[in-house]
Amino acid sequence: MKTLKSVLLGSAASVALLCACNSVQENAQLKSGLNPADFDTCIAVAYNYDSQKFVPDTANADSVKLYTLTNSSGMEVSITNFGGRIVSIMVPNKEDKYVDVACGFDKIENYFPWNYETDFGCSVGRYANRINGGEFIIPETTDTIRLDKNNNGFHSLHGGYTGWQYKVYDVVESTPNALTLKAVSEDGDNKFPGKVEATVNFELTEDNAIAISYDATTDKPTIINMTNHTYFNLSGDFNNTIEESVLQVNADFYTPADSTYMPTGEVRAVEGTVFDFRTPKAIGTDFQKGDAEIIAAGGGYDHNWCLNTKGDQEKVCATMTDLRSGIKLEMYTNEPGVQCYTANFQDGTRPGKGGIMYEKHCAICLESQKYPDSPNKCNLTGWENSNPFVTPEKPYHSYCKYKFSVIK
Repeated sequence: MKTLKSVLLGSAASVALLCACNSVQENAQLKSGLNPADFDTCIAVAYNYDSQKFVPDTANADSVKLYTLTNSSGMEVSITNFGGRIVSIMVPNKEDKYVDVACGFDKIENYFPWNYETDFGCSVGRYANRINGGEFIIPETTDTIRLDKNNNGFHSLHGGYTGWQYKVYDVVESTPNALTLKAVSEDGDNKFPGKVEATVNFELTEDNAIAISYDATTDKPTIINMTNHTYFNLSGDFNNTIEESVLQVNADFYTPADSTYMPTGEVRAVEGTVFDFRTPKAIGTDFQKGDAEIIAAGGGYDHNWCLNTKGDQEKVCATMTDLRSGIKLEMYTNEPGVQCYTANFQDGTRPGKGGIMYEKHCAICLESQKYPDSPNKCNLTGWENSNPFVTPEKPYHSYCKYKFSVIK
């Protein structure tokens, strides 16, 4: 696999689109209605700093396909190795009809950032969420690492302009119910230190769970914080918002954020705030109450909850249900935090699967993670369990599971 780099391309860089490098897959009969042939291409992404635009990197293009996992219960999960993205999740509703609960696109070109910049379904790396001012210091050194401020000019977000959501992952292994992908990120990729080799393993279990394991090694000290960025809508109809869906988060505290979505460093109790989901409530219950943080986040949530589960991946950290479909989602992780993002900036300009336009609050992301900006804050009180630093002697491992069931 040719490594995808964040490179400076001159203004005369080629913008030729795709290369034809593999035969088209047969059109399998998928519950989702997706056509695997619509995901069969060859692509690499680069960022042109002169024009400040994404462009195809034809010299480093790699093969992209759609892979579909199934189990004996009939659940179906489709994943593309472009960004390690979950494209669809087909689960039964209370009427035993299979419906899609993951926002996404039905053609691979809509995932290309020169068409739509989106994190739909992706495996985020090298560092999920925000790093304050795009800067951090490697411990026990005086080396200040300066990253691109790709988040509205304020912070580094999701690994930079060409984070791993735009990387073509190698396919290490593919079986009917599991897929293992590998990403190689060279030293200096998106200005991060250290060569990193990372794997993402998706397993569809017999009890209708998607178990995701992330593992990575580095040849020098760096930071790693991987997650999945699926946009869930459990109603089974993307014309609906998730405001009626009921959420419970096993967390007594959250990390307040400023107007640039950056945590202030405080760890605050959820009690008496709009962030209290210790008992189940509809996600949109407090959207219109005038809370300053909700207003600053675009009219919804884009915040980190500090989980009570404390790394125990056998304990439920969050639960979401939708009475319209009867579908229930339970989340498990060994990570200390979960970012809940309620699609505050979807605006009806992105045509999703079936031509449905994704509107504000069309979905919620539940992202297992180290707390945002943990490279700069993991020495603060309440942040001790959120150390993101990885060394050759201390490899990275993370785990998350999304388990689906039906309430009838």
